[in-house]
Amino acid sequence: MAGQKMLKFTTVARDMPEKRPPNLRKQDFGEIYAEYAREKAAEQAARCSQCGVPYCQTHCPLHNNIPDWLRLTAEGRLEEAYEISQATNTFPEICGRICPQDRLCEGNCVIEQSGHGTVTIGSVEKYITDTAFEEGWVKPIRPHAERPESVGIIGAGPGGLAAADMLRRQGVQVTVYDRYDRGGGLLTYGIPGFKLEKDIVMQRMAQLEDGGVQFVLNCDVGEDLSFDAIRGKHDAILIATGVYKTRDLPDSNADGIVSAIDYLTASNRKSFGDDVPEFDNGELDAKGKRVVVIGGGDTAMDCVRTAVRQGAESVKCLYRRDRANMPGSQREVQNAEEEGVEFVWLSAPNGFEGDPVSGVKVQKMRLGAPDATGRQMPELIEGSDYVETADLVIKALGFEPEELPKLWGVDGLEVTRWGTVKADFGTGATSLEGVYAAGDIVRGASLVVWAIRDGRDAATAILEYLGQAATVAAE
Repeated sequence: MAGQKMLKFTTVARDMPEKRPPNLRKQDFGEIYAEYAREKAAEQAARCSQCGVPYCQTHCPLHNNIPDWLRLTAEGRLEEAYEISQATNTFPEICGRICPQDRLCEGNCVIEQSGHGTVTIGSVEKYITDTAFEEGWVKPIRPHAERPESVGIIGAGPGGLAAADMLRRQGVQVTVYDRYDRGGGLLTYGIPGFKLEKDIVMQRMAQLEDGGVQFVLNCDVGEDLSFDAIRGKHDAILIATGVYKTRDLPDSNADGIVSAIDYLTASNRKSFGDDVPEFDNGELDAKGKRVVVIGGGDTAMDCVRTAVRQGAESVKCLYRRDRANMPGSQREVQNAEEEGVEFVWLSAPNGFEGDPVSGVKVQKMRLGAPDATGRQMPELIEGSDYVETADLVIKALGFEPEELPKLWGVDGLEVTRWGTVKADFGTGATSLEGVYAAGDIVRGASLVVWAIRDGRDAATAILEYLGQAATVAAE
């Protein structure tokens, strides 16, 4: 019986897919986790307690039906598990790899709270969809009927692509505009291959293109094509640009001080075999250098682990709070430490020495009273300054939105005081008729899974808007 296959958490220990040893994985950009075998995936899925109130599902931004696809996996019904998984998630194979499960589904697993170790939800999710691609269960996008309406999507990141997928399945004509030469946004150029191999992203791009989504690449809106021109070509617009403006530090213009997005993009371009002069001349290559990364989020983790693989002499990460208060994934911190990264906790930059840079002036901190969010605020320890030697400094302090109304010359597009596009929480509707927004450009720098959720919600709202417009036109 199905029930007998589940509730194995008391007799079966939590077991992640095998991780390649640090000395081997440091030598390339391949993913570090092996794939589950079919029996192991079923065994680990069977640990699920099938609880009455599934907190894993509640704490997933997409509200994925996790208990059901775990049960189907345990029963060996993998194709059905895939159907359930993809019903709520456009890109489960990507979320299974890069979601911070320790903060979302797995971190809220009931058996984790009872001390038995969480179900390995992310690894099973990845296994299900990878198997679906291998077995041919991932069907081409073929709408039942074509519709005359067209939607223009600005930004080929996860939010824009999720919306494109949903709209195209309903027969809407979809054109995606992006400034880069490949689609995928940060999935392609921001996240390193050891977390998300690029063929995984490209197979989804190929599926969308095969399904009729048009891509206009190397298109910088506001320069190559005006926003008004795009708006004039389509019945509705979705802004899904993400946030790419790097938070900066004062007096950080010396040679050898670079932004995380430039550094990661150069590395990912090299993995595609592109010609990257800034990497080839050594500017964005960590080989043989003493590297200091400033920041404590997932982007900082991507930078330190990339520097290790490029052959840096040493890699240190400065973060102004302690380990417990770090915003990045604890799993990623552990992976970085295994690979030789040194974390310098309670440390903040206070300037730089040399041009080219030769060191970072560091102030030691302590944690004081909590701020409005409940996190303890770092306080300066007087007289504790020292200089951290560095040949390459990477600023990974997060991202802010670009000034889109100014950049695009758009009147009437309202933004918040943070510079994000002002949009309705549920639908993504902006202050402009027929213009919607989704993902980081609305909520600020956030997770890929939230961008997918926003893109799907916006697509639903756009379909309703197009339906209403069609009704008015018919009358």
